Amino acid sequence: MDHGAEYYRRYLDRDDTGLKLLIDEYTDGLILYLNTVIHDLAAAEDIAEDCFVRLAVKKPRYNGKASFKTWLYTIARRMAIDELRRRARHPHTPLEDVENTLAQEEKLLRSDEKLAIYQAMRRLSDPHRQILWLIYFEDQSTAQAAEIMGISPSAASSLLHRAKQTMKNELERGGSDENP
Repeated sequence: MDHGAEYYRRYLDRDDTGLKLLIDEYTDGLILYLNTVIHDLAAAEDIAEDCFVRLAVKKPRYNGKASFKTWLYTIARRMAIDELRRRARHPHTPLEDVENTLAQEEKLLRSDEKLAIYQAMRRLSDPHRQILWLIYFEDQSTAQAAEIMGISPSAASSLLHRAKQTMKNELERGGSDENP
């Protein structure tokens, strides 16, 4: 159940435990989702932290039109896209992250089955990976995923269908963890 709106309201009413509860409930899933957007676990962790700092400092208004989780993930996704744009303007290769990223990701996913699914997902295109992650790992509806990704619900449905077919093919194919 999505208790985020209640926790955020508590924080806005000057109860700091509300923010702690938000962080406890959403951090792990948010980091893993952001990693599908930005392909850098350390940066995903930083963006998730910055997202919670933004909630704490700027206190953006949550209007309740979407679930709190959808609203939070939309904010975080926009922050990740801003980071990608910043990187495009100022390219650099974080040397320490290149070799450690996969090991860090594997620590977050314990079971072999989940690891096989996650590795297959890494071979998918960004939109396919994001739609599958939001719907199957974050329990978002197709409409919520569409809102987070900034696409229409019909485009999200079509994207989901293609992503599931591609994922099925990747799992059947198995093989290496390299992008095609």
